[in-house]
Amino acid sequence: MQIVSCPSCGAEVKFKSHAAVMAVCEFCRATLLKDAESVKNLGTMSSVLEDYSPIQIGTSGTVGARNFTVVGRIQLRYAEGMWNEWYVLYGDGGNGWLGDSSGLFTITAERKVAVALPGFDAIHVANAYHIDDQRYLASEKRSGECIAGQGELPFRVGTGWRIRVADFRSGPHFLTLDYTDGETPVVYTGVAVTLAEMRCQLLRDDEQIKASAGKYRGKVDALDCPACGSTISYLPGVATNLVCPSCAAQLDAAGPEASVLAAGDKVAQMRTTIEIGAKANIHGSKCTVIGAMIRATGSDSQWTEYLVYSVNANFFWLIESDDGWYRADVMTHWPAWHPTASELARADKVDYQKTDDYIATVVAAAGAFNWRVAVGDTVHVMEFEHGKSSLAAEISAGEMTWSRSKPVAADQVTAWFSKAVKKTRPPKVRKRAPASGPTLSATLGKFFWWLLGLNLIPLLFNFGATAMYLIMALLAICIPAMFTSVAGKDDE
Repeated sequence: MQIVSCPSCGAEVKFKSHAAVMAVCEFCRATLLKDAESVKNLGTMSSVLEDYSPIQIGTSGTVGARNFTVVGRIQLRYAEGMWNEWYVLYGDGGNGWLGDSSGLFTITAERKVAVALPGFDAIHVANAYHIDDQRYLASEKRSGECIAGQGELPFRVGTGWRIRVADFRSGPHFLTLDYTDGETPVVYTGVAVTLAEMRCQLLRDDEQIKASAGKYRGKVDALDCPACGSTISYLPGVATNLVCPSCAAQLDAAGPEASVLAAGDKVAQMRTTIEIGAKANIHGSKCTVIGAMIRATGSDSQWTEYLVYSVNANFFWLIESDDGWYRADVMTHWPAWHPTASELARADKVDYQKTDDYIATVVAAAGAFNWRVAVGDTVHVMEFEHGKSSLAAEISAGEMTWSRSKPVAADQVTAWFSKAVKKTRPPKVRKRAPASGPTLSATLGKFFWWLLGLNLIPLLFNFGATAMYLIMALLAICIPAMFTSVAGKDDE
């Protein structure tokens, strides 16, 4: 560890990693560049936006058999939102990066590869690529800029520093190609992880978040739409991309004041079964519906997706369709799937068969989202099913995601959200087409009528003392025939 004095304010600045060449003074925000002889002041670095991530400088954890400590942070912004890259130092002297985006985490380290790598412009989302003897799917492609930094970092960055990266996934494996310094990328490989899997220590708790941000994590705040003045509820720092429910304006709430990104048209009040802002206790976690959007495949088929935020489980979706309710969670471990054999996806040693393939369009949206949403946005969706569980791949120009969904009883949704759920008609049930050929009831009816005709013949020639018995027998035949005829109509 190297300890120096900040040239700007004199505070103590620690370089825990020998690979670190830059640090940000936590007292005056001065950017310090370390060289062989001295430490130079490069100016002031912008303060990081409080985004309510549980990670902080000093957080420690374990990946595999290696212990790590978080020593630095870069906060980056791109067209669809924001993410963090935490610089970590391992106990054995190595270093790496902990990616943190909307509650999804990946841990990677630089790796040298001897194979030819595709150029940034040649990469297409959802295509398969063989890199270092491993087949990956391109999951995301983004250009962004650094908006803030914290702690110590292995290279020189500053506000406005541009970045170009492409991410790839293969099951739990994760790979990033970083084209920031040119068309020959730096390769980072690693895995997707969760906080529980990393067994993290010294995470920020609610009290620390309150002290730094003035608000508890998970508390819904409100602001007035700069375009029309309507009140919008949102989660400060968690969901900074807002859609006004009154005027449909797209807002950016990442800064001290909300700004209008794109004006919207005056729209009728968006009707949803669950109110935006509704709260529920789901499996012991306090959850809040922060946004809703209606998507459609055409004029006849549409459904509503509710974005739910939980302090413990981060984001998930509740989907309301004509078939009922579903809960969908983004998958960190991707299923095995190939674009050239797209009829099958395999997850957790189970094969899922492709059942649908369509383009989904956002026709209405309101509330807060952890990425930028606009009416007219489209994605290519493929659905795969196995029993009651289903997988969905969503592909846009810049990103591919996989989610797993399972049905939820309507009564359960009502129990979760209570009075916040509006009464709706039962889900529509598709009318089954009649099977080809006569039904069983029609066949039985014809049999009884033929039997009746055959018994009439002896009655006509022997209408005597036994007539009463014959009439009773005929009634015994006629009545079942009448009932089977009615049953046949009910079947239709």
